[in-house]
Amino acid sequence: MSEQIPAEFKSGFVAVVGRPNVGKSTLMNRFLGQKIAAVSPRPQTTRRRQLGILTLPQAQMVFVDTPGIHKPVHKLGEYMNQVALDALRDADVVLWLVDASVKPTDEDRLCAQRILEALGQNPANVLLALNKMDQVPEDQRAGRLKGYQDLLSSAWVVWISATSGAGTQDLLDEILRRLPEGPPYYEEEQITDLYEREIAADLIREAALIHLKDEVPHAIAVRIDEYKERSEDTAYIAATLLLERESHKPIVIGKGGEMLKRIGTTARLEIESMSGRKVFLDLRVKVMENWRDNPALLRSLGYVVRKD
Repeated sequence: MSEQIPAEFKSGFVAVVGRPNVGKSTLMNRFLGQKIAAVSPRPQTTRRRQLGILTLPQAQMVFVDTPGIHKPVHKLGEYMNQVALDALRDADVVLWLVDASVKPTDEDRLCAQRILEALGQNPANVLLALNKMDQVPEDQRAGRLKGYQDLLSSAWVVWISATSGAGTQDLLDEILRRLPEGPPYYEEEQITDLYEREIAADLIREAALIHLKDEVPHAIAVRIDEYKERSEDTAYIAATLLLERESHKPIVIGKGGEMLKRIGTTARLEIESMSGRKVFLDLRVKVMENWRDNPALLRSLGYVVRKD
């Protein structure tokens, strides 16, 4: 960061929370102007906390992209919820993102409840971003807004479309107004706290979510076994797709290995776009039964489940 920091420079952490599949990662990628977070049409694409760092001349906003808040059915789900709750408690600004194209769901109500539990019954600095505004007819917006405001009446409301960018500058302006004054937390050039190998794992899993159907994607984890930079322009990545059931293996591999090749091609192109280098991607498949309920394995994959 330049040594010439304005006297009224602002900086702070912005927790981006909401139920699964409302566009949190899409919005963060939009703010940063490039893709660092995996995105797919399926819920629970995001499994870990990821920082997106936006440095402006007058401020540094550290967005905390969190897993969707939901009712967990395994230890991985418990971890994901804990990540979101920790982000709520530590944030300077809370951005609650909802899918305004549908009425509030039970998971939306759960999100509002968790925000109130973490911040108190009258939380300050909470923004309610109603996403997918382009899918809500004008004559339905007032009713849709009331449905969400009834859950968290104190939140400041902004209508947006994370996909098109409509309203996102207004949202950034509202975030900026609420940030405290202070020096930047990160260097100006840094845009995330994850290493390339961690982003690569997320992008491989994103590719699996895109190409596979039914329940198989949610039972997949990606382990990076090797990430070697062969030169400034090339890298070799060996990764293993971990499955919970033997019956999932032929689905993921596909006839003649066709599905695994499709996943690999999609992932490789995304990783190359992210890293700016040519990538040689070697994918393998392994069955590890009930890995989502195995605390030791979850820790080895970076999902550290808190005990408190």
